[in-house]
Amino acid sequence: MKLAKRILMALALGAIVGVIINAFFPSIFKPLDGYLFTPLGTIFLNLIKMVIVPLVFFSIVTGVANIGDPKKLGRIGIKTITFFLTTTAIAITIGIVLALILKPGLAGTFQTDNLNYEPTKAPPVSETFLGIIPVNPIAAMAEGAMLQIIFFAVFIGFAISYLGKKVEGIAKLMEQGNEIMMFLVNLVMKFAPFGTFGLIASAVGQLGFSALKAMFLYMLVVLLALAVHFFFVYGGAMKFLAKRNPVQVIKTYSPAMAVSFSTSSSSATLPVAMEIAQKKLGVPRSISSFVQPLGATINMDGTAIMQGVATIFIAQVFSVDLSITALITVVLTAVLASIGTAAVPGAGLIMLAMVLTAVGLPVEGIALIIGIDRLLDMTRTMVNSTGDLACTLYVTTSEENKGEVFDDVYESEEDDFAKSQTKS
Repeated sequence: MKLAKRILMALALGAIVGVIINAFFPSIFKPLDGYLFTPLGTIFLNLIKMVIVPLVFFSIVTGVANIGDPKKLGRIGIKTITFFLTTTAIAITIGIVLALILKPGLAGTFQTDNLNYEPTKAPPVSETFLGIIPVNPIAAMAEGAMLQIIFFAVFIGFAISYLGKKVEGIAKLMEQGNEIMMFLVNLVMKFAPFGTFGLIASAVGQLGFSALKAMFLYMLVVLLALAVHFFFVYGGAMKFLAKRNPVQVIKTYSPAMAVSFSTSSSSATLPVAMEIAQKKLGVPRSISSFVQPLGATINMDGTAIMQGVATIFIAQVFSVDLSITALITVVLTAVLASIGTAAVPGAGLIMLAMVLTAVGLPVEGIALIIGIDRLLDMTRTMVNSTGDLACTLYVTTSEENKGEVFDDVYESEEDDFAKSQTKS
């Protein structure tokens, strides 16, 4: 059975088991979660996290070295960042518009007394930009500081490209390191169905129907906005910018989507996402190795949608009318914060606290949605990961249309889908 089917079956089975235990056998959830569900999920996440840092380092070094031309790299970088910031602005606008139309904050009576939420303070955007340059690259790798790792890897790739034959051995070593990481990803993914089952069973079993019912309309608006962004914005980008068939692309990419849904982490999805892009969708390794790690770090469209809906929801609950200026402030703050807090754990809620503060809304309102954030986090992470792929395909097509020829495309039996795609 294909890996994608096994992961999707495990996801469905985990959801069913979680619902049944929560509804009929709540007393056994804690021991089952402690000895089965959580350990399965933790083992899988730790295996994935084990390969993330070396994979990102090796892949970006080889990617930049293969791109070679600094002008070409700069062009790809500008296209990538422009795509991510534009789609983030579109995403939060979709969330705001749908929340204003459907009014989830007016759907019921919400308890706002004794709300207590202490958000973690996010660093200023300027501090994040200055912090991109690692003082100690080894420490950055040990801490998993992705922006710093990417910056250092780009420099190493430049050096290898510039020095050429003088460092052929190092260049070869980096390529071999990348191949080793890809092999390990394949090995780790054998455990993916078990990890997916554990993560979903734990999340659904803990949440249950009681929490879902009170927040049903809020959840519905977020999921609707995510669907609109997924199918129309990303689907449109694949169709009209990347000249690909969105249905076939999404079908091929489904294993990575399943991993992102179950793990709620774009970084944890990165190894699988890059392998599918390179080996099944015909994306040159040099482009995939640069765009996808960058996207996993700064692309937060799904989170932006949540911020837009949550801001309007909290404003409606507290009976605060937001002006047009305030709504524009929400959009701009969220777009900038998508870069500024990308490497901070729990970035979604931290970014939301920044947005609420910017328009004078009480950050304590986050306590209303924090209970169901895990479930929505899974869905918006899946959207984020798909956005990384859409950008990668767009950049690939635009570079090929400029006459660029890439000699780092995988040729394998798995590449049939990529070969069948016609570019116009």
